[in-house]
Amino acid sequence: MLDTIRSIFSLLLSYGLLLLANGLFNTLIGVRTKLEDFPTEIIGVISACHFVGLLFGANKAIKIVWRVGHIRAFAAFASLMSITALAPVLWVNPYAWMLLRIATGFCMAGMIMVTESWLNARSARENRGQVMALYMITNYLAAGSGQLLLNLADPSTFYLFSIASIIFSLAVVPVLLTQSSAPNLAPLTRLPLRQLWLISPLGVAGACCAGLVNATFYGMGPVFAHDIGLSIQQTSLFMASVVLGGLFLQWPIGRLSDRLDRRVVLVVVVFTVAAACLAMAQSASHGMAWLYGIGLIYGGLSFTIYSISNAHANDHADPDKLVQTASGLLIAYGVGAIAGPMIAAFIMGQAGPHAMFYYNGTIAAGLGFFALYRMLRRPSVSSTQRLPIIVLPGGQFTAGQLYAAVRRQLDRQFGRGRQSDKE
Repeated sequence: MLDTIRSIFSLLLSYGLLLLANGLFNTLIGVRTKLEDFPTEIIGVISACHFVGLLFGANKAIKIVWRVGHIRAFAAFASLMSITALAPVLWVNPYAWMLLRIATGFCMAGMIMVTESWLNARSARENRGQVMALYMITNYLAAGSGQLLLNLADPSTFYLFSIASIIFSLAVVPVLLTQSSAPNLAPLTRLPLRQLWLISPLGVAGACCAGLVNATFYGMGPVFAHDIGLSIQQTSLFMASVVLGGLFLQWPIGRLSDRLDRRVVLVVVVFTVAAACLAMAQSASHGMAWLYGIGLIYGGLSFTIYSISNAHANDHADPDKLVQTASGLLIAYGVGAIAGPMIAAFIMGQAGPHAMFYYNGTIAAGLGFFALYRMLRRPSVSSTQRLPIIVLPGGQFTAGQLYAAVRRQLDRQFGRGRQSDKE
């Protein structure tokens, strides 16, 4: 395992720097849009554009990786991210920012592909779970720490954009200096989303709802914080509490879903998320400690929705269709991630900032009722037939051998064989 860690250390360091900068940049964009007095509905579209680029990149960026290789592709994507981090202060226009967010999402998808395919190539069956655990820890720690960088300067100036750009540029250095060879890629055969729905309606619905809920928070969370009167420091701590919350509950909930009917676990999770949303919507009367505490619970649970849904779908998929299943679920997540911020922004524009959590709570509760309905329509999978869950970033982030987060699933689009994952 130590040899494996040495072979991927440079890659994880580069990826950690990338997510550190991206965590800062995503929240900074949300805060700056409010400072520029952009309409809430427009802010929602700007947030959704990132996921438009991510979904587009999931299908197209891989061609660049095929053409020039992992290292050159990573460097190119990171360089473009560095440019898009500086451009908003030079071009303060909501429509320009929409284009820039599409470019950011596209580049992010490419770098995720590079990272996860590389990690899979450098891990074996016996240590893949540990490697993915390191990957997930890197995800949450870097993304959560990025929120705290918001305190380094006034977001109304160009300094924070420059800091994000510098860190994006630094992310290239460890990968360029690594002596490890990059893996090869193979083509992918796809599984139509309609066919995936027939295999697991709940898996598809859960992935889509995860996109609706989590993308809404990432995109509109800073707007919510600004509109309820939080300072920049309080906003960064609030965002960090939710993101870091995802680090603490992934493992125990993943382990629980490996032992019980995943649908039961999902029902408990989403109804608890709905309750947390109600508590968050009433947070103004309870103080900051309440907001941070509920945020920690909300993040820890909401970021597991995709993981549980993914594992449930894989329980019902044919062993030779697991790669295609992962790809299809990512598309479902992407569709939800595009629609979520735009719908939430419209509702917030009409009903105020707290409506974001009423909206997310409604989505979570709706998924819970659908899961209860599916429990009446299909018997549970026996414990001997379940594939262990491996935690993913939310994925936006382990508990066994099968489950690779939204980002690991992008990697499986490279068409690597599943022989090492079969049991």
